[in-house]
Amino acid sequence: MSSRILSKSSVLVLGSASPRRRDILTGLGIPIVVMPADVDETRASAERPDAYLQRIVRDKLNAVMRAARAQSSSTFAGILVADTTVIIDEDVLGKPNDVADAERLLRQICGRTHVVKTRYAIATAMAESVCERTVETRVSLRRASDAEISRYAATGEGLDKAGAYAAQGIGAFLVERIEGSYTNVVGLPACEVVSDLQALGLLREFPALDP
Repeated sequence: MSSRILSKSSVLVLGSASPRRRDILTGLGIPIVVMPADVDETRASAERPDAYLQRIVRDKLNAVMRAARAQSSSTFAGILVADTTVIIDEDVLGKPNDVADAERLLRQICGRTHVVKTRYAIATAMAESVCERTVETRVSLRRASDAEISRYAATGEGLDKAGAYAAQGIGAFLVERIEGSYTNVVGLPACEVVSDLQALGLLREFPALDP
């Protein structure tokens, strides 16, 4: 178990530049400092989606752990890193390169059901305890006309998101059904993360009455 608990003076390092993950954690009242992971996220040839997620998250955790320890002036209780992928037909759909690529991705998933997987890892400050978990959500998007897809892609909302859409934004107009964690689709499964923070001893008496 960790010798520290999360507090304003002993925070959780979020190894991600995602504003959605930041908002989910701060919305839960969890004190964080953002320290994005700098790793190569290129998928290897023929690499299976689950193997890809495991490798990327492990690389992110190692990179952020090194960076956090190097900043001795920062006090932290733990580290959280994550990666979210959209999977259809055993193909991993990443973030689009541009608007045209966003249209291509949207045409691939509209009118079908795809899987959103987020894998995350949480480590205590000295890595005496580490928890890794993959959470899966099935998302069904309705059929959309070419004009709808083009207009939505042109908003730019999906340019920094796997699968080129945002279920929490304008992209909600495409979402027919979600089976599983909604926050997982946004970028971080809140329920599971809180449970694992508690299991690691990083959170006590949650929700905090005096955040």
